[in-house]
Amino acid sequence: MGNGFQMVPLGELLIPISRPEPTILEKQYSILGTHWYAQGLYIKNVKLGSEIQADRVYRVEEGDFVYNRLFAWKGSFALALKTDDGCYVSNEFPCFRVKEDIIDVRYLWKYFSRSSAWNEALGLSSGGTPTSRNRLKEEKLLEMEIPLPPLEDQRRIIARIEELAARIEEARGLRREAVKESEVLLSETITQALDNNSWEKSTLGSLLRENSRNGLSAYPSDNPSGTPILRISAATSRQDAIIDEQDHKYMELDEPDILKYRLEPGDLLACRFNGNLHYVGRFALYTGYLGQTQVYPDKLIRFRVDIEKALPEFVRYVVNSPIGRKPIEAFSATTAGNIGISAGDLKTITIPVPPLFEQYHIVTYLDSLQTKVDSLKQLQSETSAELDALLPSILDKAFKGEL
Repeated sequence: MGNGFQMVPLGELLIPISRPEPTILEKQYSILGTHWYAQGLYIKNVKLGSEIQADRVYRVEEGDFVYNRLFAWKGSFALALKTDDGCYVSNEFPCFRVKEDIIDVRYLWKYFSRSSAWNEALGLSSGGTPTSRNRLKEEKLLEMEIPLPPLEDQRRIIARIEELAARIEEARGLRREAVKESEVLLSETITQALDNNSWEKSTLGSLLRENSRNGLSAYPSDNPSGTPILRISAATSRQDAIIDEQDHKYMELDEPDILKYRLEPGDLLACRFNGNLHYVGRFALYTGYLGQTQVYPDKLIRFRVDIEKALPEFVRYVVNSPIGRKPIEAFSATTAGNIGISAGDLKTITIPVPPLFEQYHIVTYLDSLQTKVDSLKQLQSETSAELDALLPSILDKAFKGEL
């Protein structure tokens, strides 16, 4: 490899270990699985022996090197930790002990935390289909060679990898915290901007220019034919539902249905049902779809604000603020396993109604803050991707002798 490290077959470093135990019907077993991408072992399920079809299971001990034959190509390699000691695996999970006078098991695991190792495992796997049924047999694993410096250098490499990984995680945490703090600040600013006891107050229902309407019960498809119908996620994933090619499906509709459920710029859409309370009753502002007619599905409710009384953008900020969310969450109830709210309940929400010119200035101010928070989130996403790419680069350098 050009780094002075000797290439050594795993067969010279690993000792296959098997601790079979007969399945006892009344005994409880913690059964392990391996996360993909070398993310370690986890307890997949806890079963009584009577629920296990196999007549034996295999005990794992701390320090074992374990892999899943079926998903080695997905990086299902793991080091058994103290929390995994005494748990069990099926016969699809070969276990090994390392020759500790030659190799540190942590060095081995770091080596198998690299995508290049998983690709090599895929090339050595065999099975009924090219991917999902491929198995890496033990004899093929043991044929694989790894660069092996002296133990002292292995431990230095491990320490350096862990030091750099900790710095990466610290940087990731600082960026997440910055986004979280900006969102809290934005929420507090919105609350302050809307907290004025001198303003008149009206119910949402009294600010509408027509009655609210639940959406179309439909079964759209991805086939680009017919009328675009809004995806529910477009109205729940962000405050502004600015529709693009990822935000709708299609459906053939008659003209009466199109007229009844069509959307207009300025419409407010609220989510009626969702498994997450955060999204129930959350409002999005529809800003239009490239000049085309768009309809909306039945889990959303359409509200049309009378713009002579209130700005839709202002109403959206109110109902999505802590001031509006408190009564909305109080109204929400569990229905058929989902948390839901009715249009009738939403129309009783109290809305502060300052003069229109003041609403405009508040919306302009809050939009500018929202834009800054969105920019920070975008930066966080970009830097997160850059940080994600750092560790693989560090691992590759480590095993080239460049750390």
